[in-house]
Amino acid sequence: MVAREGIRRGVPALVDRARRRGAGAPRLLAAATLCWLGGAAAAMAQAPAGDAATIAELRRQLDELRHRLEQLESRGPRAGGQAAAARAPRNATTAARAPVARGEPVPATGVADHGAAQTELRAARQAAAEAQAAAAAAQASAREAERRAAEAGQVASGPALRLEQNVPGLAPPEPMGRAFEDALRADLPGIAFRVPGTDTQVRLYGFAKLTGYTDLNGRNQTDTPPPSGIPLTGSNADRQGGDFGMSARFSRFGVDTRTLTGWGTLETRLEGDFGGGAPTSSNATFRLRQAWAELGTDAFRVLAGQANSLWNEGLFETLIDATNLNQSFVRQAQLRVTGRLAPGLTGQFSIEAPETQYTSAAGVVTPSSNVDGGASPAFNAMPDFLGRLTWREDGAELGVRGMLRELQIRTAGTAVADPAVTRRTLGWGLAAHGRLPMRWLSDAFGTDEVIGMAFYGEGIGRYFGGNTFGQDALSTIGLASHAGDVRLDSIPSWGAVAAYRRFWTTQLRSNFSYAYARQDYPGYARDFTPGSAAALSLNREMHQVFANLIWSPFAEVRNGVFGSGWLDLGLEYLFTRRDLLGGATMAGPGAVGHGIANRFMFAAIARF
Repeated sequence: MVAREGIRRGVPALVDRARRRGAGAPRLLAAATLCWLGGAAAAMAQAPAGDAATIAELRRQLDELRHRLEQLESRGPRAGGQAAAARAPRNATTAARAPVARGEPVPATGVADHGAAQTELRAARQAAAEAQAAAAAAQASAREAERRAAEAGQVASGPALRLEQNVPGLAPPEPMGRAFEDALRADLPGIAFRVPGTDTQVRLYGFAKLTGYTDLNGRNQTDTPPPSGIPLTGSNADRQGGDFGMSARFSRFGVDTRTLTGWGTLETRLEGDFGGGAPTSSNATFRLRQAWAELGTDAFRVLAGQANSLWNEGLFETLIDATNLNQSFVRQAQLRVTGRLAPGLTGQFSIEAPETQYTSAAGVVTPSSNVDGGASPAFNAMPDFLGRLTWREDGAELGVRGMLRELQIRTAGTAVADPAVTRRTLGWGLAAHGRLPMRWLSDAFGTDEVIGMAFYGEGIGRYFGGNTFGQDALSTIGLASHAGDVRLDSIPSWGAVAAYRRFWTTQLRSNFSYAYARQDYPGYARDFTPGSAAALSLNREMHQVFANLIWSPFAEVRNGVFGSGWLDLGLEYLFTRRDLLGGATMAGPGAVGHGIANRFMFAAIARF
């Protein structure tokens, strides 16, 4: 700092002396320049990364001195022999010859001054050459200082070299050779950039997806067939036969942001697709999937908004967009905390939006349903509470999750016949899953993996929408056999999944899975009218099998981690069977008490 202060104060004084000295100015200015350049080179090389103003000022003075030196050199003999020129004739050669021709002695003053001027000029030129060499060295030192600053995570911007710190806690940008490109580069994958002048990164992501399907059994006009609703054998839809369909409505896009704050990294997400419309319509309707903000660090963070439930589990890879058997794809409003409990172990707890769903003689009822022309008896009195523990290490994963919820009905104020009552029942569930890399057994398996999951609970039907139409409980409301006796009983359910992910090559893979689920119902369930919506929703047992082949031409495996790249092309086979409670007696006239579906489909997914 002292050296830089001396340079800033001393150089102007040397320049003023050079201006006043006349004939000696070139040498003095050259010496001043050499002195300044030496100090500037050291200052610019050793200046701390944050002393941008000093570097800018030194550069300005360097440019000014070089400009003055060039002006002085261009003035030639006038700069070095100004005093002699004032005393001698304009034509120095004629003036020197005239006395000789007249026999007079040659005036020594004019010749001596002229020689001195030439000597002074040569010295000035030599000093100028040395100054230029020193300037080149100073510039090299300055470039080295800038390189060090860039490696330290700083970015030069503009002529004044404004240095901006990268966002702490976020990965620094990769060197690109240009300051403004570094400033805009984000460490987020995909289409991402840093917002100039802020500590925020923004990422756009999503995919365009086309799916097509054909059914071999009953007609099921949806690209998202829930296992609980496939056509029963012998039904009208089964007699019609399967048809063909195509859709792109599940194409998706989203926006992520990450911003450094005093409390950690703030991450936000807005995500949607066009799956909100009818599956048979090409006029797809946009729907919101996720909208949340999460603040904190890897050790502890808090999320608020609409996000995937803690109960969600997409265990294996499928091409279909349906909620498959024993899978949960619930997205709902919640408040969630996540903490790192130990190396590789994460704990989570959430308070999530509730929705009581029960089945009665009127069918499946939710809080927004219209029952007999009046309000719904299904009532939300408190949120759902969910917790989760997940351990991961070297590709392996073990997880357990649980939930606790209250289901409630209130008949007061509805069109349901008296008596006006309130009924409550407890809902709870437990589940565990594991994912094991097969390379742990033998390297010959490559990146293959085996997956398993099992669950048990009561009143958790809406978290397994593919199993039971989302029903949590059964009620006697509307049953003549239970007039005046209002009951609400949570439905016990359990199931398991086993899957294997096989990599034929890095770019070609398959998924094979089998899932089984069972629901147990109270005895009065058999009192529902055969063939009614209520009776047809009582799936006692269910089975589902997946097999697919997916080609990802740009897939890679890095450090044991698989990345599918931006393009997937795949074929998939899906087998589903459901068996009703009571079999044919509950199916209705002409129908069999079970349904079977065989579906083939293809998909193309292009990510960005």
